[in-house]
Amino acid sequence: MDRASKEAFVADFNEKLGRASLAVVTDFRGIDVNSMVQFRKSVAGLEGAEYKVVKNRLALRAMEGTDFEGLGELLEGPNGILLSYGDVVEAAKKLTEFMEDNEDMELKGGALDGSMLSPDQVKALADLPSKEVLQSMLLGVLQAPSRNFVSLLANANRQIVNVLAAYRDKLEESA
Repeated sequence: MDRASKEAFVADFNEKLGRASLAVVTDFRGIDVNSMVQFRKSVAGLEGAEYKVVKNRLALRAMEGTDFEGLGELLEGPNGILLSYGDVVEAAKKLTEFMEDNEDMELKGGALDGSMLSPDQVKALADLPSKEVLQSMLLGVLQAPSRNFVSLLANANRQIVNVLAAYRDKLEESA
């Protein structure tokens, strides 16, 4: 890689880090090429996520001035970095699902919006419900008061009808 290519890579990767919400560093030693290609394709299928194999020195330069500078201390040996620009939970889920099938991949850590994450915290992030599920849960919570109010009104009307029906039955019996 000549100097111009390296500078272009650093500038491009710096721009991507500037847009990313999540970056996760992994050590992919022991993973066969076919598995890695499949993983990269599955991540590319997500909206706003990618997995990049990076040279440590170039990645360190690209991380300067971004929220992910702290990840530099994790860069030893061959590394890949998962970047997510959109739904960070889906990206973390893809990574942990791949790691379940490929135990040789090591999760070193990550960063979410400038906050460093341990490997356990990245796994906990992957266990969260997806954005769509959280939105539907919130919608259910927001709709509950109006649904309960309508139910209360319907029950009150039913009770009045039941009292009137009982009174009518009593009048019919006495007549």
